[in-house]
Amino acid sequence: MKDSELNIRQIDPTLYNEDLAPIPHTKRTWGWFEIFNVWSNDIQSLFGYTLAASLFLTYGLNGWAVMAAIILAGFIVMVLVNLSGRPSVKYGIPFPVLSRASMGVRGANFPAMLRGIVGIFWYGVQTYFASTAVTLLITAFYGPGDGTTFLGLSGVAWLSFVIVWVFQIAIFCSGLRHIQRFLNCAGPLVYLVMIGLMIVVWTKAGDQLLPAVGSIFSSSSGESVNPIGAFFAIVGTMVAYFAAVVINFGDFTRFVRSEKEMKLGNLLGLPLNVAFFSFIALIITAGTLVLFGEPLTNPTEIVERVDSVALTIIAALTFFAATVGINLVANFIPPAYDLANLFPSKISFRIGGLITATIAFFVGALWVSVISQIGVPGFVNALGAILAPFYGILVVDYYLIKKQDLNMEQLFSSSPDGAYHYAKGWNTRAIAAFALAALFSISTVLVPALSSLGGYGWLIGAALGGLFYWVIMPGKQSLAALQTHS
Repeated sequence: MKDSELNIRQIDPTLYNEDLAPIPHTKRTWGWFEIFNVWSNDIQSLFGYTLAASLFLTYGLNGWAVMAAIILAGFIVMVLVNLSGRPSVKYGIPFPVLSRASMGVRGANFPAMLRGIVGIFWYGVQTYFASTAVTLLITAFYGPGDGTTFLGLSGVAWLSFVIVWVFQIAIFCSGLRHIQRFLNCAGPLVYLVMIGLMIVVWTKAGDQLLPAVGSIFSSSSGESVNPIGAFFAIVGTMVAYFAAVVINFGDFTRFVRSEKEMKLGNLLGLPLNVAFFSFIALIITAGTLVLFGEPLTNPTEIVERVDSVALTIIAALTFFAATVGINLVANFIPPAYDLANLFPSKISFRIGGLITATIAFFVGALWVSVISQIGVPGFVNALGAILAPFYGILVVDYYLIKKQDLNMEQLFSSSPDGAYHYAKGWNTRAIAAFALAALFSISTVLVPALSSLGGYGWLIGAALGGLFYWVIMPGKQSLAALQTHS
């Protein structure tokens, strides 16, 4: 049997639908450019730029040192996603199905739903932030309106929010090929605008900007810093930023034609892309300090200061495209698969996406007036930290326990003798490994005494999850040994 073929007669319909089934190599259309644009849209969002720019200001380091730390994080993430993406390239399966090998055919719903909850929440929040770009565009033409608000949003803001919400659903319902095309357009478009903004700022700041970059940020903080600790704190923060996509990267690599193309896309899209984008952020942030006397980390504020209607319109459209792009990549597609995995016979990928969008509508609508006021983002960040051990468990199971050898039919079988049935469909040892590691990773978020480890929480949580799983899993045997009784 080929990797992507299934014997339909031997699968459990409660574990299978066409969206979760392996994609044959002959039907895969993604190459390195599509993977590159997954990362382009992840990095080049409004939040991605603001995070990169803020890192230059937070730690009081030489600007070039901060840039080096960001690039190192890009290399680390590249290694992580090469590991988590490889099984899905080989077998054509999404993250929820792959996790059945380690968590059990039923236990896989646990990490999938945790990941889905985080994704749905941030999908709603990012929908709101994307709508602010549309609000900026409408206001530039028609003004801000009469000032009346409902749930903290003006009439223009509500109109913008609904427009973005409907637009994203329309792209999703048109199919993954249209999502692919949108991502391929959005990534390069953002680069063109950010390069243009960099040129404008650099020209206005003069030829003394570049020589000053090395010292301009270190002099902006009066506090003494531990340069080594600050350097690795930046690395950890950037790795944590990508963590949501790292664990479910297989949701995208299942469409890729070959592992070689995946690795090339990751190389261009992560360390090289991050290097170029962080250089743009470095120059623009330093330029705003020279021009305006204060560093600006929000691109919309920079555009407003430049005071150009044409630039405002172009930037609003670009920021909208960038934020929608990352929303589709990190926060829409994964929950759609996760919900489909919960009840495959009743929920398809498309229905899972519509459920995601419906719940997320209320999250985004209530963001300003309710959710942002009660600290729920901290709760979601805690869920993100909880997810970290699943990465370690998945990688150790696939590479060290299963020896990169999976049985596709067994992944869709609920037989008590199945290789991935474990105990009533749950691998209790994997759950135990997860619980032990999650205690630490969640503590870095919730325990003040461990707050200094917050930037490293995801990496350490993932490492501990893999270590504990390796220690408590019996036999360390290959799949062939596991199947002697099946």
